[in-house]
Order: sequence, then structure tokens, then C-alpha cells
Amino acid sequence: MKWWRSVIVVFLVVLAAGGLFGALYPHVWASPEGDADLGSVMEVIALLNTRYYYQPVSTFDLLDSFNRKGTINGMLRDALEDPYTRYMTPQAFEQMMTSTRGEYGGIGIVVGMQEDQLTVVSPFKGTPGDRAGLRAGDRIRAIDGRPTTYMSLDEAVSLMRGPQGEDITLTIGRGDKEFEVYIIRDIINVVSVEEPKMLEHQIGYVKMTNFSERTHEELLQALAQLDEEGMQGLILDLRFNPGGTLSAAIQVADTFLASGPLVYLEDRDGNRSPYMAQSNGTREPLPMAVLINGSSASASEIVAGALQDNDLAVLVGSQTFGKGLVQSLHPLRDGSALTVTEQAYLTSGGRNINTLGIEPDVFVEIDEEKEEDLYLGDEEVFDEQLHKAIELILAAL
Repeated sequence: MKWWRSVIVVFLVVLAAGGLFGALYPHVWASPEGDADLGSVMEVIALLNTRYYYQPVSTFDLLDSFNRKGTINGMLRDALEDPYTRYMTPQAFEQMMTSTRGEYGGIGIVVGMQEDQLTVVSPFKGTPGDRAGLRAGDRIRAIDGRPTTYMSLDEAVSLMRGPQGEDITLTIGRGDKEFEVYIIRDIINVVSVEEPKMLEHQIGYVKMTNFSERTHEELLQALAQLDEEGMQGLILDLRFNPGGTLSAAIQVADTFLASGPLVYLEDRDGNRSPYMAQSNGTREPLPMAVLINGSSASASEIVAGALQDNDLAVLVGSQTFGKGLVQSLHPLRDGSALTVTEQAYLTSGGRNINTLGIEPDVFVEIDEEKEEDLYLGDEEVFDEQLHKAIELILAAL
């Protein structure tokens, strides 16, 4: 597993819409549960017996797994072998719900595990972490004096978040130096659509980093800006976008698709329910390319699939992740929650892409080192996938 694939969604968490989830890379959520009471265990088992996509579920096997593993997540991993059905502590559940709103109190950095060490992936520009001088690659040795050795990502993120105005001290390792950084927390706004760019020949470029409650509005603002600048073609960059809310994916796809199904949801009995496009507000078609790679997943695949299936865009890059299962969220009585794999989704054209991913129309492979540089925003790296997309749009103008 490439290191950036294990850190890319730490700050995104798992995003919800109408109880339906686009879960991805669940290993970043491995966290201590504390002492789960028997009532929560039985609530989880009851939900699995009634809602779980892969039936049947053995109550005896679940209880036996809990007895042997001692935690609910241990039970789920052992008995189900489904990485997307997982238990969240009250603290982790609150973090997830905060992240769906795209705003939280914290220091504004993306973190992940690199070589088993808590590492800064990148700070958001203009945030307290950025102003304090934190850099990509910094090792966070301690948080307010608490060593991060053996600390889960959940716990680390929870410790770094907090009310606006409260201080935090990080012990940072950088090269052979170790020093402390004092930071005052602020309100962090997670932007899912970056500032749009007008490339050569009036080709607009929009990069989407995740799908949240604010994504559709941010996309419309970006497109309006590019329209004012005379956009003749559009590149939508969904690389390294792990997904997010189902509703955001539907809204984004509906922006470009005037009619027909945007995506299908399929239950465990094979019954399919389509989400249909609405003609109101649909943009006029224009030459369009979508950039994808192995970390384009879930909601990103819904959008890419809808555009590809309806011949609205050419997909450029490499095969997507292949996350075609949908989780529902069930809060439990003690404030914790369970996400349950409850449905599968199929693309606009009825394709099941789970574990398979979506193949690009034009395959352009780049090596792992360059992908890492692109993810970290190194503007000096030549981006073959982007330049191929420009070439294809120019040919269509």
C-alpha cells in the first residue's frame, strides 16, 4: 500500500448523507474502543442480523469473536471480514459528524502514519499549523506532552482538535532535530473544491479533494468564475479524492447530466433504486476530461462513472480504487455508532465496480514517486496526466 493512500483521508473521515456512507480506507480508523458494554455489543449484533448486506450473519460467531478479541471492531473484523462495517466510539463518531460539516476547531494540518510515525502530510495554507511553520514530513513526537508512539490516528486527531482560542504544544522531529511548537487553535474550514485555474486555450481546471455538504456550492462558484473568464473546455481533477457523501456525488453528477440515472443503489435481494438526474440547472455540454487514479474512490467513482457512461467526459489517468459498497450509519444508545455495509451502488450505466474500479478511457501511468509529489502539491513536477487531458480537449475544440 502506497504511503499516501494510507494518509489521504485522515482529515476527511467518512462522510454521510441521508444515512448512506462512502467509506474508504477503514484501516486509518483503527482505534482503541475502551470498554464496550454488553448492551452496545448486542445492539451491533441486532443491526447486523437485520441490515447487513452479506447475509446470513451468525450471532454465535459474533459473540465468540467478541469473547476472543475483546472489542467490537475486533469482533467485526474476525467474524465478517468486511473492512467497511465498523464501530466508532462516541469520540470518533463526533469527529466524523464534525467533519461532514466541513468546519472544525483545530490547527489545520493533514496527518497520517508514515513508517509507523505520526507525520504531517501538509498544512492547510493560512491555518495555525501553517503559520507556526509546520512542514510536510515533520514527525509529531508528542501532543501536549503525550508521546504519540502507539497512538492511533483517531486519538491523535482528537487531541489536536479543540475549541477556537485554546493552545496546543506539539513536539516535532525534523531531521535530526527535535523542538516544540506552540499553536493557538482556530476554526478550520475544509475546502473540497480548490481555487479554479484557467489553463492555456481557455481550458478551465477544477480540483476536488473530497465530497462534503459544501462541495456542490463550491463547485458552482468555481464554474461560474471560469465561465466569466471564457472557459471553452473543462478538466475535473478527482485524483486522490477518496469520496464522501452520496448526496454531494449526486449533486455534482447532476450538474452535468440532464436526464437518466445518476447512480443505482442495490439491496441484498438485488433490488435496484436509481437516483435520477434533474434537467433544471444542468450545464451545457463542453469538451471535458476527468483525471482519476487509484485513490479516486467512492463518490469520485460515482461522478466519474456517470460522466463516462453518458459520454460527457473522457477519463484520463489510471484505474480507480473500486469502492462500490454503501454503508448506513446507526447511532447507538451510548453515543457510539456503527456503520453497516447495507447496499451496493452501480454506476449510471449499471456497472458494478466494487473491487474492480473504473478504467480510464486514456490510460496514462505515472510512477509512485511522482504521484507522491503531485499529492503533496509540487508544482515543478511535470504532470503527464494533466497534459494529456489538455491535449484531448484541444483536439475536441
